[in-house]
Amino acid sequence: MAALLLDGKALAQKTEQELSARVAALKAKSNGQTPILATILVGDDPASATYVSMKGKACERIGMESIRVEMPSSTTTEQLLAKIDELNTNPNVHGILLQHPVPEQIDERACFDAIALEKDVDGVTCLGFGRMSMGESAYGCATPKGIMRLLEAYNIEIAGKHAVVVGRSPILGKPMAMMLLGANATVTICHSRTQNLAEHIKQADIVVGAVGKPEFIKAEWIKDGAVVVDAGYHPGGVGDIELEPLKARAAAYTPVPGGVGPMTINTLIYQSVDSGEKSLG
Repeated sequence: MAALLLDGKALAQKTEQELSARVAALKAKSNGQTPILATILVGDDPASATYVSMKGKACERIGMESIRVEMPSSTTTEQLLAKIDELNTNPNVHGILLQHPVPEQIDERACFDAIALEKDVDGVTCLGFGRMSMGESAYGCATPKGIMRLLEAYNIEIAGKHAVVVGRSPILGKPMAMMLLGANATVTICHSRTQNLAEHIKQADIVVGAVGKPEFIKAEWIKDGAVVVDAGYHPGGVGDIELEPLKARAAAYTPVPGGVGPMTINTLIYQSVDSGEKSLG
């Protein structure tokens, strides 16, 4: 039997229709005001500029506003912190996104953590991560939260399952593991230095590839009937997992592209609308 395709692109499009209705309702209640997402782009990295542009277009599609803040490559940590503080205190801004990565002279973690919790719609602050891990209210990191929303939409059972997350980055692997744990999975975190990695993966009911290396996780390591989530994207349209052989024997899988990627931007916008509703509604 062919595996169930977890179509993130289709779910994102469906969610945008729902978000458009929510934004329209909010505008009607608040004298035409909409949620506003501020995006900060430091430097001239073309990939980062593309991502910021995509996020701005997603805002436009649902009728909400975005403010694009561009700063030069020579920006200092202090200058970036001052800009974040300005946006934190601006009552018309409901979400703040600092595009990763920033130039190397900037203390990225200090700048992430300067974002006010209620405006941390990308889920990048230590405070937000800690609250999420403790089961308290906070916006989740956009990519892992998007994965959880995708699994939920397709009624993928998580409770009681053994999930193996391959990757430990602070904005993907670690929060992914905590979210799965919060959904009552038994979670193993692996990474590129894990010994006997294949043996760990063979035990997984749910595999999340978040290691950042093209097709690092081999299809033969994954058991029949597993749910396969590939959070990677590399040139040539491949992810972190060798997906093609799994399409006939996995229970479900995310395609690359069109699986996790659309849900990342969609979750950022989803959480921005939620923040706007809390502030304006």
